[in-house]
Amino acid sequence: MGWSFSNYRPSSPRRWASARAGGCKVPQETLLKLLAGLTRPDVRPPLGRGLVGGQEEASQEAGLPAGAGPSPTFPALGIGMDSCVIPLRHGGLSLVQTTDFFYPLVEDPYMMGRIACANVLSDLYAMGITECDNMLMLLSVSQSMSEEEREKVAPLMVKGFRDAAEEGGTAVTGGQTVVNPWIIIGGVATVVCQPNEFIMPDSAVVGDVLVLTKPLGTQVAVNAHQWLDNPERWNKVKMVVSREEVELAYQEAMFNMATLNRTAAGLMHTFNAHAATDITGFGILGHSQNLAKQQRNEVSFVIHNLPIIAKMAAVSKASGRFGLLQGTSAETSGGLLICLPREQAARFCSEIKSSKYGEGHQAWIVGIVEKGNRTARIIDKPRVIEVLPRGATAAVLAPDSSNASSEPSS
Repeated sequence: MGWSFSNYRPSSPRRWASARAGGCKVPQETLLKLLAGLTRPDVRPPLGRGLVGGQEEASQEAGLPAGAGPSPTFPALGIGMDSCVIPLRHGGLSLVQTTDFFYPLVEDPYMMGRIACANVLSDLYAMGITECDNMLMLLSVSQSMSEEEREKVAPLMVKGFRDAAEEGGTAVTGGQTVVNPWIIIGGVATVVCQPNEFIMPDSAVVGDVLVLTKPLGTQVAVNAHQWLDNPERWNKVKMVVSREEVELAYQEAMFNMATLNRTAAGLMHTFNAHAATDITGFGILGHSQNLAKQQRNEVSFVIHNLPIIAKMAAVSKASGRFGLLQGTSAETSGGLLICLPREQAARFCSEIKSSKYGEGHQAWIVGIVEKGNRTARIIDKPRVIEVLPRGATAAVLAPDSSNASSEPSS
C-alpha cells in the first residue's frame, strides 16, 4: 500500500476542462443492437496437442475433479458483460480480457490516470479475478492544449495509470498515444487463468443477497463540483447543498473511483459469490438488469437500499438530472454488485472493512434475489443511505445510517 488517500495532494491545481468532453457512453439499448452481430456461439476448443487424451486430461489440467470432465461447452462469455472469457486451445485455460476508455472527469491528471486504470481492472475484478497478467494504456492528448500543458499533464496521467497498475500487481507494457480534439484515457487488461480463478456471473439463486462495495453518486458529485463555477446551474441546487458539502462529495467520489475493487474480488471467493458485475456507465439499475439476464436460474433482482455519497441524492433531485434514485445515473469506476448467499452477506460487509485491507473499503446490503424472469428493479421508495465523505463531520453533513449493513426485508 504505497499510496494512501489520506496523503493525497493535488498534482495540478489548474482546471483543464477546456480539453475535456462530455459524457461518451452510448445508451445501453443502442449499444446492444450495434453489437448484436458480434455474438459468439458456444464452442469448445478442438482436441489437439493441447488436450492430449481428450476431456479427462483437460479437466485434470484445469484443476477439476478427475472423472468429472468439462461441461459440454467450456466457460465462455462474450458481448454484454464486463469481460470476455475465451477458451484457449491449451488444456483448461481461458483468456479473460477487457477494455475501456473515457474522457477525464476530475481536475487532477494524476488521479485521472489512477481512476482510468482502476476502471479497466474493475471488469476483471467483477469476475472474481485478482491477478492481471498485462495492461496496455490508451492515451489521447488534446490538440487544443499548448505544448507546455501537454508536457505537464500527459506524464501525470501516465504515472497515475502506472501506479494503479502496480498496486494491482500488474504492469503496463505498451499501448497507443495519439493527438485528438479531446483528452481520452483508458486501457486493456488481460489475464490467462484456470476455471477456479474466475467466477462466471450466472449462478445467482433465490434467497441470495445483493451487496454493493462503493457508494453511488460519482457523476452527480463531479458535475456539482463543476457547477460551482456555473451560476445558472449552481442556483438550482444551492438550496439543498453547500459549497463545502460539494467539495467533500467531489473528493470522496474521486477517492472511491481511484480505489481498486481487487479486495472485493478476492473476498468473492472467500464468501462463495454466485455472480457479480461492476457499476459503471449504465447505473446500478442498468447493470443489475444486464446481470439478471445472464442468470441460468429463473431469478430477478430487487434493490431496496441505495448507498449514496452524502447530499448527492438531494442534488440529483433538485437539478432534475441524472436519475440517481431511479438507478440510471452513470457511475465511473463504481463498486461491485455481488450476489452472495444470505448467510455470507453480512460477514462479507464486515470483513471488507477490516484495516488489514487498507483504508476506504466499504460494503452495503442493497437488495435480494427472488424468483422471477431475469429482470431487475428498484422499489418505489428505496432507502437512501447517506454515506459520509472521509474527513466530514456530523456538523457538516447528515450522519450515515447506523445500520447500513442490515438486510432488507423480502
